[in-house]
Formats: sequence, C-alpha cells, structure tokens
Amino acid sequence: MTPGAASRAPTDDLLALLEDFLLTLESEHKSPRTLRAYGDAVRFFAAWLEASGRPTQSQTVSRQDVKGYVTDLLHRFKPATAANRYRALVRFFGWAVDEGELAVSPMAGLRPPTVPETPPPVLGEDELRRLLRACEGPAFEDRRDNALFRCFIDTGARLSEVAGLAVADVDWEHRVLHVLGKGRRPRAAPFGAQTGVSLRRYLRSRASRRQAGTLALWLGHEGPMTPSGIADAVRRRGRVAGLPGLHPHLFRHTAAHHWQLEGGNETDLMTLLGWRSRSMLTRYAASAAAERARESHRRLGLGDRL
Repeated sequence: MTPGAASRAPTDDLLALLEDFLLTLESEHKSPRTLRAYGDAVRFFAAWLEASGRPTQSQTVSRQDVKGYVTDLLHRFKPATAANRYRALVRFFGWAVDEGELAVSPMAGLRPPTVPETPPPVLGEDELRRLLRACEGPAFEDRRDNALFRCFIDTGARLSEVAGLAVADVDWEHRVLHVLGKGRRPRAAPFGAQTGVSLRRYLRSRASRRQAGTLALWLGHEGPMTPSGIADAVRRRGRVAGLPGLHPHLFRHTAAHHWQLEGGNETDLMTLLGWRSRSMLTRYAASAAAERARESHRRLGLGDRL
C-alpha cells in the first residue's frame, strides 16, 4: 500500500489516487514524458466523467464509462491517441487493484481501440542531404547542428537520449555514444566516420565558447541545450531545407526504416535502438517492404513492357 492509502475512504476520487500512482511510476524511473502522458490520461478521463455528469470516484467507474470515453476519443482524435490513453488507464486501474483500492479494474475484459497499421513517415536520402547542407557553414551553430543531426541520423537515438549526452559520453576508442534510454537503461549507440568528423569539428568550435567547461555536450547561447531547444533547432533547420514539420523522432523512424530497407539484422536493430518489443520491428518492416515493392515494380512491372 502507498503511504496514506489505508486511511483514505474507498471512494477517493481519481485525481487523489493519481498522485500516488505517479509517485509509483517515478520510483520505477519512468521518464518525465511518460509521467506527463499517464497523468494527462487520467486527468482527461476524470474531466470527461465530470463533464458527462458521472461521478469521479474510483469505485464507481464502470466498463460503460470507459467504453463511452474511448468512443468519444475516437470521434475527436486519431486512433493512436485513443489507444495511448486507453493503455494509460489500463495501467492506472491495474495499479489501483494491486494497491487494494479496487477489487476489479473497470478495464477488465475490454479490448483496446484498433489502430490501423500505417507505415511511419521517413526521410529519403536526398532530404537528409538537404538538411545537412543547410548547416554546412563555419559558424558555431552550423557546426553544432550538423553534428547534432548526424548523431540523430546515424544512431537513431531518441531526443531525450541525445539531449542528455555529456562530452565524456562520446567514446572515441569504440566510436559509440553512451546514452541513457528508457527506464534509465544505458546503451552504446555506434556512429560512423562522417559523424565522427562532424563531432570533432563541433568540439573544436565548442572549445572556444564561454561555457566550454560545461559537462553537457550540446551548447546553446546561454548554456546546455534542452530537449525543447534541440527540437526548435531541428524545426528551424528543417524549414531552411524545405522540410516543414521536421521533428527529432523522425530521425529515429528514418534510421530504422533504412536499416531494414538495406536488409539489416532485426536483432541488431533492436539492440542499437534500445527496443525491448518486436512490435516496433513489424511496423518498420512494413514501411521498408513497401518501398522495396515499389522499386521492384519499377524494374519488373508488366505495364511498361507492353
């Protein structure tokens, strides 16, 4: 039981339970982003219950309440959003059962919303070259962004992993970046010679900065770059390169897609990207297979031979 649980009435509302739930997730080293996602899911559900005239006590939430909420989500958002919030509620009510706050989860026996299999968006090699050309200049920001983008492209690392790098995390002997992944699991992310050249060039430029003694690898105007600052740099350079809407996670999609497109080993890809589930492999395999099929059709399609 969490602290204070025994002294609470069994009809505590969802938001009161949420505090203890989030504390449990924090103790499991979940990322701030994960905490926000789970917290928002429960808060949005509680707000929907209240707006619908339903009580927000955990003991009174029914299967019909959950089904009604998911139906409403599907009318207003993409299926993936509904599925993500559904999974968060499954975890929350499962926790409540484990803690003795509920006898049975209202999610028991329900099925998650179906999410259509759509290949993730990826960047082509020409688009990646345009992006790198957009930051080829000699200025500090050019050298930093070029190295930053090459690290994303080469390693497929997450935004939080790249943003959290220290100078000491660049292992030149083994040519890997030592990143801290989800669940605080460390991982060695290899990088190639071109990325190494770009990183060395950035580090030479970085050495002349006022904050050069800072542990963090990536420096902005006022100090270490935050994840949001890095995302802003990606968007800004994307606009210059004619790639509006560019965001850091697209590099991860792209790295996985091209690995599979070239026939790379799936187990190696899981290790490189820090995946623990093969479900992501299936998703990216579909996008790579579709591209291979298009290329095969260009060579083998019957129509152009008639």
